[in-house]
Amino acid sequence: MRFDLVLRQARLADGRIVDVGIMEGFFAAIAPKLSACDNDVDCRGGLLVPGLHDQHIHLLATAARLQSVDLSGLTQPNAIIAALRAKASETPPGDWIRAIGYDERAAGIVDRSLLDCWLPDRPLRIQDRTGALWLLNSAGLALIGEAPWPDAVETGANAQPTGRIWRGDAWLRTQIDSRAPSLAPLSRQLLRWGVTAVTDAGASNGPDEAAIFSAAMQDGTLRQRLILMGREDLPAGQGYQLGPLKLLFDERDLPDVAQIISRIDTARNLRRTVAAHCVTEAELVIYLAALDGAGGARHGDRIEHGCMIPATLIADIARAQLTVVANPGFIAARGDRYLAEIDPDDLTNLHRFRSLSDAGIRLLAGSDAPYGPANPWRAIRSAMHRQAPSGTVVGPEEAVTAIEALSTFFSQARIRKGAVADCCLIDADWDAHIQTTADPNPVHLTLIGGQIV
Repeated sequence: MRFDLVLRQARLADGRIVDVGIMEGFFAAIAPKLSACDNDVDCRGGLLVPGLHDQHIHLLATAARLQSVDLSGLTQPNAIIAALRAKASETPPGDWIRAIGYDERAAGIVDRSLLDCWLPDRPLRIQDRTGALWLLNSAGLALIGEAPWPDAVETGANAQPTGRIWRGDAWLRTQIDSRAPSLAPLSRQLLRWGVTAVTDAGASNGPDEAAIFSAAMQDGTLRQRLILMGREDLPAGQGYQLGPLKLLFDERDLPDVAQIISRIDTARNLRRTVAAHCVTEAELVIYLAALDGAGGARHGDRIEHGCMIPATLIADIARAQLTVVANPGFIAARGDRYLAEIDPDDLTNLHRFRSLSDAGIRLLAGSDAPYGPANPWRAIRSAMHRQAPSGTVVGPEEAVTAIEALSTFFSQARIRKGAVADCCLIDADWDAHIQTTADPNPVHLTLIGGQIV
């Protein structure tokens, strides 16, 4: 039998060392020794695993982050000012200065007047660390149109914008004359980490975003297989799979349960599942109530984040057969903040993993990049060890084994004859490797559809 590619001497999860033959994008044969091939790769006993799937990422925002000022970790105004002015000095006059990762510990939820002091003569927009809030200075506000303002734009007693825009990403994009960032650099980095599939979790994804992603898939800018969440009007498109209807609500302004039920009913009519943003306990409770009111959960319905899940709700989630898409990387990125700000009695509910798995709940993992670390190996390590940046362990009882953590990132592909050849080759001792490296990456080779990418 002839093959397009043979991966020689690869180790499988069961410990066998085999040759893996690939033909027309599929695994065609797995055996101790396969016949000669013009195109083969010596895997030298490395571990061959399914390609990784980031189940919750914001692609356009993460790509834009690569072009933005990263304020993460800066909690002193002077440091923020220096970073913004340094970026302004190398940016053409009139262009926006875009920053992300603002931590309100620096100066609170700032308004336009303070931002005018930080950067007075350049249009500035800053996204906070949660991704829920944009902060604009006066020069930036002057470029986004005039009243009437949508509800997302906060106004003061004088009916003028304060500079704070809550959950207004989609509207803000329509007001700013800017092209979508290229997805190519991000896609290449994800390939280096072994990521062969992504689910974009944008709640505002609609026809415009569908066109951007379709074009990126067709021209090869985005190499990963793509599932796209979004609104009710998100169309099926070329190159991507239509994903769940995304339900986004904030504890600070929760909708009526009836409104959520109506959207779930619409999803059912569209033959789509639903996925709800549940960062707080209140958001989770209202979602579970809405699912009950809509006739119950269905296979494939998801809880996104599940940051705070009290023990009393675990059995309800299991009975509903909901999938929880966790973000273990937040422990690695924000663990010290959690320890400082969350009531100790609530820490047991934080970013659960082991208790959900033990209850039989299906667990998947995503980065939530750019709001969490995009490197999946950091998240995998965090699920195993639950260490905050300081080294303090947060909720050790929720830690899982190395293979359990890794499997939450596996794509639907499997290493078996007849399966699509989406896979990656990693260090045989990958779990030891990622424990000792600040920005770990045990991946040597990534394939999508049998092609080395």
